[in-house]
Amino acid sequence: MKFVDEAEIQVAAGNGGNGCVSFRREKFIPLGGPDGGDGGDGGSVYLVADENLNTLVDFRHQRSFKAQRGENGMGRQMYGKGGEDLEIRVPVGTAVTNVETEELIGDLTAHGQRLLVAQGGKGGLGNMHFKSSVTRAPRRATPGTEGDVRLVRLELKLLADVGLLGFPNAGKSTFIRAVSSATPRVADYPFTTLYPNLGVVAVEPHRSFVIADIPGLIEGAAEGAGLGALFLRHIQRTRLLLHLVDMAPLDENEATPEAVAGQVRAIENELRKYDEALLDKPRWLVFNKGDLMLPEERDAHAAAIVGLLGWTGPWFVVSALAREGTWPIAQQVMAEFDRQREALAEAAEEAAWRGGAGG
Repeated sequence: MKFVDEAEIQVAAGNGGNGCVSFRREKFIPLGGPDGGDGGDGGSVYLVADENLNTLVDFRHQRSFKAQRGENGMGRQMYGKGGEDLEIRVPVGTAVTNVETEELIGDLTAHGQRLLVAQGGKGGLGNMHFKSSVTRAPRRATPGTEGDVRLVRLELKLLADVGLLGFPNAGKSTFIRAVSSATPRVADYPFTTLYPNLGVVAVEPHRSFVIADIPGLIEGAAEGAGLGALFLRHIQRTRLLLHLVDMAPLDENEATPEAVAGQVRAIENELRKYDEALLDKPRWLVFNKGDLMLPEERDAHAAAIVGLLGWTGPWFVVSALAREGTWPIAQQVMAEFDRQREALAEAAEEAAWRGGAGG
């Protein structure tokens, strides 16, 4: 199934039913008063997050959705039936934006979460509401109001814990195959991933995390060059970034420490231009294809690149193809998430304690 992570749809809530003008007409009851009922409210449109969906491809076939209209009011003070709400199921992780105003309507991040995107119209009032001491036989009723009509943009941002960064052919797809059961396409010739891939890394029973293989970035990705701009959004929700670097390119001019360091800085620049907050996420450097170099050359080469970058964070040398050094990274990632959870729990306890002490 083709991965689709963006779609525009039109949602239309139902209009409210009109109020009724009616008068009581019964035998032996002279001068029957007004008895026109109110119109029913129109149905609203909701988006509902569904963990069983993982793409927006269905919205390529249907782009218009409309909820039911409210029924008109009737005589004998009978109210019109309200229109049924319309629920549209979307993948967990979908952000919803009003196309006309570019305002973020909401973000669906949990299974079953509902988001109102179009409010149904209100039913009109029947003439029984307009009777007074002055007007005994009102011939007035109000029409129902129109429901909201909106063009909304759906953007799916993958809910992954770890995002893989890097230029095309850095070995990201091979890495995700090495640490998870995901099977993205890999080959022995240069090509780039066309769609994001998700994999679950099970370190131990009941201890796992989700890793996302993002299509390779190139310079200018933040401005729309290549495929990377389409998928940079997917790393916004991640808690940790693994920056994969091909430390042994086929072109000798690209294999020098200065050239490899330049590639790392180029990716950093694209992150900065797209969303500077991405640079604040924990990011680890992973030198891939280490099996193509002798061990002593490999370690010296990686150390030279780290020195040129002034890198102070964790870094690793691996061979994703041979699955050398990949599993220790997975274990350290799990340990990092454990530390993050403990820190959050301690912060929550401290905040609760301070709140109690202040009370």
